[in-house]
Amino acid sequence: MLLGFIASAQVKGIVVDESNQPVSFVNILVENENNSTTSEENGQFEINCQPEKNLIFSALGYEKKIVKASETQKVILKVNALELAEVVIEKKLESKEIEIGKVKYETYQAFENGPRIDAKFFPYSAKYKKTKYIKKVSIFTDSQIESAGIKIHFYAANPDGSPGEELLQKDYLVSVKKGVKKTLFDVTDFSLKMPKTGLYVGFEKLIIERNKKERQIMDSNTKATTIQRDYYPFVLYNYVEKDFIYVFSKGKWQRQTKDDVITTTDKMRVYEPAINLILTN
Repeated sequence: MLLGFIASAQVKGIVVDESNQPVSFVNILVENENNSTTSEENGQFEINCQPEKNLIFSALGYEKKIVKASETQKVILKVNALELAEVVIEKKLESKEIEIGKVKYETYQAFENGPRIDAKFFPYSAKYKKTKYIKKVSIFTDSQIESAGIKIHFYAANPDGSPGEELLQKDYLVSVKKGVKKTLFDVTDFSLKMPKTGLYVGFEKLIIERNKKERQIMDSNTKATTIQRDYYPFVLYNYVEKDFIYVFSKGKWQRQTKDDVITTTDKMRVYEPAINLILTN
């Protein structure tokens, strides 16, 4: 008896813009699957998937594109022609600062979060009226390599509480040093204000060679060895009580509430990325 199956393959290609220049750090997702990668600085990428699957290419500042995996030897992304909102120049005093996002019990656990975006929600408070500008974002990381790179995303919240539009027009890429560290990134130049609907700040892991570390793992029973690949940095998490959380997985935001987990309390306990904000006036 012959059994039919669809084999996965190592799909390789390059992402360029309309001027044939490589587009770095593009998120490349297998449609409807929790499987993704990132284009390298030279635009090249590879991903293991079935050739008939669709790949979704997305990067801030470019139009999203869906291409069949077997046709991705060269993917051309168009610049997103956005109509810019009117910019009102306001003088920042920067004489006051407050830090928001601190939790009562800090646990700081690190683990591999996979190819997804984890975000932390910052609800709006009337007291932020006097410190409405986002000056810095802090993120607690654990990395075994030097200068590990990640993307940081800022999303306004929709009326229903879900993550909405991105507040930046280009990807915000940062690097963190080796070790367990809390790093502050100055975002003053973006002139971001705390939205009255609240704000989500998330991080996206870059699945690139520069971030990769490999090690051999031996099975204690069979003595067989396998290669474990980790992509750094790991972002540290706190275990906190929440009414709900959102995770970007399989190409869309997934909402989870206490009805989705086994709990005996009014709120569920979840792992939330250790991200804080510093606001100023």
